[in-house]
Amino acid sequence: MVKRFFGKRKLNIICSVAALVLIALVWIITYYSVKNDYIIPSLGETFKSFFKCLGEQTFWTAFGLTFLRTATGFIISFALALLCAALSYCSKIFSAVLRPFMVILRTLPTLAVILILLVWTTPKIAPVIVTVLVLFPMIYSQITAAAEGIDGGLKEMADIYQISKKDRLFKIYLPSASPNVLSQTGADLSLGLKIMVSAEVLCATYKSLGGLMQTAKNVYYDMPRLAALTIAAIIIGFIVEIAFSQLARITYKWSRKEGGYD
Repeated sequence: MVKRFFGKRKLNIICSVAALVLIALVWIITYYSVKNDYIIPSLGETFKSFFKCLGEQTFWTAFGLTFLRTATGFIISFALALLCAALSYCSKIFSAVLRPFMVILRTLPTLAVILILLVWTTPKIAPVIVTVLVLFPMIYSQITAAAEGIDGGLKEMADIYQISKKDRLFKIYLPSASPNVLSQTGADLSLGLKIMVSAEVLCATYKSLGGLMQTAKNVYYDMPRLAALTIAAIIIGFIVEIAFSQLARITYKWSRKEGGYD
């Protein structure tokens, strides 16, 4: 089992490195094919600008505020989704009434919503609302799917032995559903960051990663800096996904222990 784990882990690392090398080769080939720094910046200049950004207080302030807005949007989305999923699980009527609203939220054109929100709110608040509108129906679907995937035998056992609602929640439902939910949380938060940065660019949000991108493109036309900021956003999202994947593994061990599998 250990050999299989390390073999799979080694394979994943090799594939990831190969993918990065392939991306770098495509970038270099494209750069020398176009030969225009205003269209495709060189790899060297991009990473030079990237490390320059890491030494700037402006970048870290923008990063902190963008991540704070993303976390706020995600927490609001998760809380609303958890509440609605619980109500839907308890009431089929509520679930039926909520379904059309979820369909509408999934089909909302993001760009149009941002433009409307800019009229009603501010460039700092609009990206948060857009992030919530996109993440909420997605997380709701994930939570309801995880709840529906709980082993029916466990539910019957809880009814037969008259297990209290508290024990059902913390020893059956949460341990069973948490790994599935947390395994997708990193991807949801990473997607939220992507949506947030895109909305900040459109809103020209002050002191944000999106705002820095807007300035680099429209004011200075600094393509290496624009590419460097994009790489920074990608790296942040990648780190978030890895962190939550590790958390999901820990939760899976907890679910096995609570479920009496070990």
